[in-house]
Amino acid sequence: MGYGIFAISVFTSIQAATRLFAPYGWGWLSDHTGERVKLLRYGATVALITALGLWLDLSAIWLGVVLLIMFTHTSAMMPMSEAAMAHLVSQGGSFDAKRYGRVRLFGSLGFLLTVLLAGVWFEQFGMKHFPAWTILTLVAVVVSVWLLPNLKESVPATQEKVSILPILQQAPVQWFFAALFFHVLSHIGIYVFFSLYLDSLGYSKATIGILWAVSVVVEIFWFYHQSRWLPKFSLSMWMIICSAIMALRMGITASSASVLIVLVIAQMMHACTFATHHTVCIAMLSHHFPGRLRGRGQALFTVLGYGFSGVLGGVLGGILSDKYGLASVFTACTATSLVAVFCAYKVWKHHKLTQFSLS
Repeated sequence: MGYGIFAISVFTSIQAATRLFAPYGWGWLSDHTGERVKLLRYGATVALITALGLWLDLSAIWLGVVLLIMFTHTSAMMPMSEAAMAHLVSQGGSFDAKRYGRVRLFGSLGFLLTVLLAGVWFEQFGMKHFPAWTILTLVAVVVSVWLLPNLKESVPATQEKVSILPILQQAPVQWFFAALFFHVLSHIGIYVFFSLYLDSLGYSKATIGILWAVSVVVEIFWFYHQSRWLPKFSLSMWMIICSAIMALRMGITASSASVLIVLVIAQMMHACTFATHHTVCIAMLSHHFPGRLRGRGQALFTVLGYGFSGVLGGVLGGILSDKYGLASVFTACTATSLVAVFCAYKVWKHHKLTQFSLS
């Protein structure tokens, strides 16, 4: 479209910026109404209608407005859908990891298919069809949410306020969010800088794509089979394990990325650094934020885990890579992973006498 790098950086930061406020606002509303599915339908429909503006010849300001409205609605969909799914897969107060994993894997599968198919298409025909791809995928989302059963969680007739502050004042919850923040901050190095890093090392685009595919395939495999392994340790112990493996993955990526087989092994660690960690976090959120607190708990997961860490990681990673090279980003991610290990240890210390039920 002819925009400069600064304008592009502003446009691409809009999605991360909406994750700082939109998820919690929608989460609060879904908790107080119990209408998670209706809100999902509203969010998806408005996002689709707004995305039609991508076909128009917009000025930079109006393009920013279109993206702001669209992402304000889509950024809230993940926490609300996770809250709804956590409710559906919880049996008698117990989080069912098997049922959760076998639904959640379709998110990973959708990501894998979309990036592969869209990549081939854009390589062949250029980026002129990008608005059509955006709109078609949002049409699929809208159809999906309108086909969901319109389940409403019960809201007491008295409408008494359910405050989240007493939960946030608990030490294990505070350490949990600290561990989450530093763990995902470490992952931002992969999300934002991994492809650029491999390109600088001379890897072809096809090889980079395969390496991404490896990580998503093992992620799908874990989600499908996770009920076999998750009960072997407590949730807080799994957080320690995941962050320790994250530190190993980042260290390998920083020091040995020129060796392809070693890099493949590092990418296979995604099964723990993302898939396992994600399920464990959702299960812990379901424990600490039940019922009418679930939406706000999931929203805080998005805001603290992906909003602040996304903005901070992108900015600091850019500064580091500009001054010290891209490998320095993954060295820094190794350090933040170790901080996550310490925070997860504090969670485990508080929870070592508590058993979470996973089936």
